[in-house]
Amino acid sequence: MLEKDQVVINQNGICRYKQNPILTVKDVKPSCDNFIVKGIFNCGAVKYRGQYLLLCRVAEVAEAAAGSDEDVICIPVVKEEDGHSRFETVEIRKSEHPDLCFEDSRTITKGKNGNQDVVSLTTLSHLRLARSIDGIHYQVDDQPVVMPDAQEECWGMEDPRITLVGDTYYINYTAVSPDGAATALITTNDFEHFHRHGIIFLPENKDVAIFPEMIGDFYYALSRPVPKAIGTPDIWISKSKDMLYWGGHKHFCKVSETGWENGRIGGGAPPIKTEKGWLEIYHAADHNNRYCLGAILMDLEQPEKILAKSQKPLLEPEAEYEKKGFFSEVVFTCGCIKEDENVIIYYGGADECICAAEISIKDIFRHLGV
Repeated sequence: MLEKDQVVINQNGICRYKQNPILTVKDVKPSCDNFIVKGIFNCGAVKYRGQYLLLCRVAEVAEAAAGSDEDVICIPVVKEEDGHSRFETVEIRKSEHPDLCFEDSRTITKGKNGNQDVVSLTTLSHLRLARSIDGIHYQVDDQPVVMPDAQEECWGMEDPRITLVGDTYYINYTAVSPDGAATALITTNDFEHFHRHGIIFLPENKDVAIFPEMIGDFYYALSRPVPKAIGTPDIWISKSKDMLYWGGHKHFCKVSETGWENGRIGGGAPPIKTEKGWLEIYHAADHNNRYCLGAILMDLEQPEKILAKSQKPLLEPEAEYEKKGFFSEVVFTCGCIKEDENVIIYYGGADECICAAEISIKDIFRHLGV
């Protein structure tokens, strides 16, 4: 645990790093000349060869979108040219589309009475590596580590998680296109060479958290499908023999009727193995889209069995950088690193910056009442 003069401690024993936010848009170069970085957040996290690596979601907008003409919005997209992906922009004049809604900073939607369909995203996200020796001070690469695919990811790559199995790093992320938000998989052994495996969970299914080892004869993963008719956005659990083809899907954890997780819940970082069970740091949002973090403890041999679960948030938006930003009132994690008996939680603040907090596993157990 860091020295107390370096942290701000909440009632659950979580220590926000005093250096927060540890990464902001000022630390990131745009991927091309006509783009502006709007956020760096929701990162996968791992230690590799003595370094801390964050695989960050970087969201960009087209420069014209920041211009003086408030009627015009420019949407960044990915196009394919000569077998290679490249970024370009599409211009939309709001006054010419009275059927569209531009109120949400993240999306452009069509429809009324709660039945709104997303017709475009306002930003384009890609994945960028950041590197550190101490886990606090990071240097961000100048360019995307992997370019989005022009077909399945023409609206971007979002929210990566990194799971180490053996000597292979499995990176799952949300692949976004007009056909939906799916979960795709990339593997690497060195963070220099990457192998794409395509879509592993169909739209709309994301927030996938893969367990770091086989349990019995299967690998397991948490996911969050979003029903359009019957049901709510809940966590499901699935299993696989090879990490590519998933089945045995079972409903795992449901939203609550009231309170801080009555809107949606989903997986966060890949689960951590502890002496008392598999520990999952997950996210939940209420009907006002206020995102908090909680914890779930699962049985070591039967991960579909919940042993304990947060009754109140483990971490909630309280700091200014969590309460105000591109999408306010958000703390959201995709990556944790276990060090000795502590867990470093790397999380996005207000969909704009990356922050870090540390907590002992003992304090998480105390929070869970186990």
